[in-house]
Amino acid sequence: MIRPVEWRNGAVVLLDQRLLPGQEVYRVYRDHKEVAKAIKDMVVRGAPAIGVTAAMGIALGMKTSRSRDLRRTFDAICKRFAATRPTAVNLFWAIDRMRNAFDEIADRSPEVVREVLRQEALTIHEEDIANNRALGGFGASLLPRKGTVLTHCNAGALATAGYGTALGVIRAAHESGKKLTVLADETRPFLQGARLTAWELKKDRIPVTVITDNMSGHLFKTGAIDAVVVGADRIAANGDAANKIGTYMVAVLAARHKIPFYVAAPVSTVDPNSPTGDDIPIEERPSREVTHILGEPITPRGVKVANPAFDVTPNDLITAIITDRGVAKRPYKRSLAKLLRSPAQAKKQRAKPSTRP
Repeated sequence: MIRPVEWRNGAVVLLDQRLLPGQEVYRVYRDHKEVAKAIKDMVVRGAPAIGVTAAMGIALGMKTSRSRDLRRTFDAICKRFAATRPTAVNLFWAIDRMRNAFDEIADRSPEVVREVLRQEALTIHEEDIANNRALGGFGASLLPRKGTVLTHCNAGALATAGYGTALGVIRAAHESGKKLTVLADETRPFLQGARLTAWELKKDRIPVTVITDNMSGHLFKTGAIDAVVVGADRIAANGDAANKIGTYMVAVLAARHKIPFYVAAPVSTVDPNSPTGDDIPIEERPSREVTHILGEPITPRGVKVANPAFDVTPNDLITAIITDRGVAKRPYKRSLAKLLRSPAQAKKQRAKPSTRP
């Protein structure tokens, strides 16, 4: 299984997704500041993977710090990670997990604090993989036994700790024997679909065809698409879902042609503090991502550029939201709230670290 983020020998190891598919390079980080920069620079991307990486980065920062003021150090490290990617709610969920773990043992020795935080980060990593597999199982039943599924951006193993959300649904369907072909939007301007989704699916020997973002309308019209599955970086309490820019256009096309449009994400992506999609902050990325491809300029020098990284799909365009605790359907405000307080939630939102010094 592809593992884009790992804790290895006291360091954070990230698969540099900027270099895929041409090079498979793993970078080793021993400084939490460099881990935060890696998130911002999209060495690692995808909401669940960002959350896992931030948790490991916080553990790394506390491990390497020699400050006697553990509280001040911890708060400063958390603040640094919170400033990296504002739209991905999993980032803030993971920071809160680490903060809860710290608060429980803040008065213990530095050695105990560091070990507990390391264990909490590892637990978040393990839970993410297990949640993705559960999500995939719930979603696989919604896909046809044979047909073509469109996806936008990359919501696969690369966007998580492993297995994936939207691609996790497709993987689980493939493993169950369903005969599916995947259409992967290029996903401009960063080309996560062309570079990453196609790379993952090819490695798994799942049939995939890459299309440019402006081809999907034609393919919907000609009946070439049977379902759409995408991921999400934040889901509002009412079911509005923020995903990579261009997702909203796909949802409109799917609705026009009466094709089911599914959003796949763990419940940690649901933000009850965002009542609607209007409350979700939209990250603006550097203009160079639009003006250059692989370092080569494609626009006139000095031209103005808009580069919002995400758009929000209104809940009335979403057929169902697939989570690790089940499938939510309209009305989403009620069904998502029910999943958030499901029996799994009763175990406590944050699992205890596996060992305590």
